[in-house]
Amino acid sequence: MSQGLSVSDVVNVQINMSPIAAAVRNFGALLILGASPVIDVNSRIRLYSNISGVATDFGTSAPEYQAAALFFSQSPQPSTLYVGRWAKTATSGQLLGGTLSAAQQALSNFTAVSSGGMKITVDGTLKSLSAINLSSVANLNAVATAVTTALAGAATVVWNANYGRFEVTSATTGVTSSLTYATAPASGTDISGLLGLVQNVAQAPIAGIAAESLLAAVQACVPYGDWYGLTVADTSPQTSDHLAVAGYIEASSPSRIYGVTTQDPTVLTTANTDVASQLQALLYKRTFTQYSSSSPYAAASAYGRAFTVDFTANKSTITLKFKQEPGVAAETLNETQAATLKSKNCNVFVNYNNSTAIIQEGVMANGYFFDEVFGLDWQQNDMQTAVYNALYTSPTKIPQTDAGINQLVAAIEGSAERGVNNGLVAPGVWNAPGFGALSNGQTLAKGYYVYAPPISSQSQADRAARKAPTIQVALKLAGAVHFANVIVNVNR
Repeated sequence: MSQGLSVSDVVNVQINMSPIAAAVRNFGALLILGASPVIDVNSRIRLYSNISGVATDFGTSAPEYQAAALFFSQSPQPSTLYVGRWAKTATSGQLLGGTLSAAQQALSNFTAVSSGGMKITVDGTLKSLSAINLSSVANLNAVATAVTTALAGAATVVWNANYGRFEVTSATTGVTSSLTYATAPASGTDISGLLGLVQNVAQAPIAGIAAESLLAAVQACVPYGDWYGLTVADTSPQTSDHLAVAGYIEASSPSRIYGVTTQDPTVLTTANTDVASQLQALLYKRTFTQYSSSSPYAAASAYGRAFTVDFTANKSTITLKFKQEPGVAAETLNETQAATLKSKNCNVFVNYNNSTAIIQEGVMANGYFFDEVFGLDWQQNDMQTAVYNALYTSPTKIPQTDAGINQLVAAIEGSAERGVNNGLVAPGVWNAPGFGALSNGQTLAKGYYVYAPPISSQSQADRAARKAPTIQVALKLAGAVHFANVIVNVNR
């Protein structure tokens, strides 16, 4: 070891790592909510990146799979899907065993047991299982069957090969349906640990719950995952259910959107009792309604196309109109029916007489265009995150001066420029009341304008509270061409 004075006495170098900046939200994530008893009510949702994972868990006939297939069938293909559980009927208590390793799954571990047993409390009643003979079982499914037989109808046990675990489900449902961890028996070979059903190995026991409304299921899924879009893979919700969920989504923070598919033929008439008419009357800008006579989950396909937009890429934003819906049969409508749907702000995938089919009109229930709501949700989050990161990652404080506020203005302008880059924002004439140096009728050459008043105009109370002056932003949307008129003048 070298001797002598420390070099730090002469040259002192310290490393300060700046914090990792906060990320923007994922605006490509859809939640499909369904009632199939696959996901437990404690976990609530599962994440999938492709259709094969959904098929493995749900099979290919479940509504959740059918909706997911429409979502993933789009081109380009989206990559983030959540499937959530709706307890449409009362659920049973469950005990999900721990995941067993390959060595723990070896059949020899189980065939060595000729007189096994364990204790487990089902619905408040202790069950002492004994004389379980596993010596001749051919596979782990047979092990589950043997334990189910010993439970004598109180509960069932299955082997979930996909998750490598044994799962116990009470035969009853509702709030009194319950299970506990398994423990060793009074005599015989203990199989509770062999099955992975003991404390510190199995998941926490899941109590049964009463049937819940669709709205309650949506609210229960909010804490899980970073989903932005929502649709329901179930045909039983009534108009009142959709209205309740739409109202909740409208008021949600952070922002989300809701997709409703209707197969009600009255939506094609002047009646105002259909779900599209009622959502329109409530002026909901965060609910997207689509009519489809063939597919009860057609809105999932529309989401699949929209959610492939990469807001960080150049000229990447789209309008939903003119897009395709793979897996959804196009409607053949007359002009009156199409006009009726348009008047109700109800979208449809429809045939044209030139052998094409397109989504039209790509609007929300209140008439706002889908791409504008979607894009502005991204812009709001991107701008919010940019300002937050300016404050969060600054190695020193941002002073409450004009120069300091200009740092926040620069962050906002950077976000607005990203909106220009992806095609959401574009130069144009500002046709609204002005502020700062902006007036009505003025051209926004950059597509945006950011105004921060001088710090000297700030009240003493706001200054003492360390607030920045209110910063105002003008954004000119790029819009999209949906219709065209062409006049041809011929001379001879």
